[in-house]
Amino acid sequence: MEIRQLEYFVAVAEERSFTRAAAKLHVAQPGVSTQIRQLERELKQKLLDRTGRTVLLTEVGAAVLPYARAALAAVAGVRQAVDEHTGLLRGRVSVGMVTSSASAYDLPRLLADFHREHPAIEITLSESTSDHLLSALREGRFDAVAISPSTTVPPGVETLTVADEPLVAAVSPDHPLAGRDRLRLADLRDEPLIIFHQSVGARATVEDACAEAGFPPRIAFEASDPNLLAELAAKGLGVAILPAPFAAIRPTTLRGIPLTDPPMRGSIAFAWRENGSANPAANALIRHLQRAMRGGDE
Repeated sequence: MEIRQLEYFVAVAEERSFTRAAAKLHVAQPGVSTQIRQLERELKQKLLDRTGRTVLLTEVGAAVLPYARAALAAVAGVRQAVDEHTGLLRGRVSVGMVTSSASAYDLPRLLADFHREHPAIEITLSESTSDHLLSALREGRFDAVAISPSTTVPPGVETLTVADEPLVAAVSPDHPLAGRDRLRLADLRDEPLIIFHQSVGARATVEDACAEAGFPPRIAFEASDPNLLAELAAKGLGVAILPAPFAAIRPTTLRGIPLTDPPMRGSIAFAWRENGSANPAANALIRHLQRAMRGGDE
């Protein structure tokens, strides 16, 4: 049994595709298939069900997967121990983020700073919903994720809030509501709303508040990018509900009006496994995020 075979098996199990696994590993697909067949012959058991369009784990494969991951983590730890003695930290970290969250806390800058500190560490970044990100985090497919805290955080996961802003009603300067100092959510009952897509945590916040106020939101436009929501509102296409800073940076084209009864907030938090990771590179990233978000007091 070779480490390479276990690496290929884990990649196919996670990607549910030989093609995607080969692309992720930067190797040819036939080589992936050959190595996994050799592993199955050695174990005398099928690990993958190849009969459908999506590759699935067999019952044996599902039982083997956590041990394969643990073996790869152990090998990474051995390599890391050597690198630490030579002063070089290397490896791979996988970061996930909920759609639209990056602009709330300047994720590109955080990752660029980390890359300058640890140029030998490979960083990958993917987008998804908060629920999916948390599930993948617990399974070890992500090392750190940025989520909406409105999602229920499962046991064993630690979080750090990195953005928390009031949601405002944003309208064009010539909109009938532009002269108001504040608005109740019920005031927007009949207004065409421009709100986040369902993949963004703030969408659930708005929908829940509307339900409590006794009306379904009249959704005219939805998008994951808050800048797009702001631009649509600035063109007079409706009332955008978005974090206050995205209205404040457009003082000539957009008026942000505080929302009361109820006030709403949009938040983003980083999350990671509470007991740390077997991957030293991932632990370095988590420490970097903690220092950056807490002002360097870690």
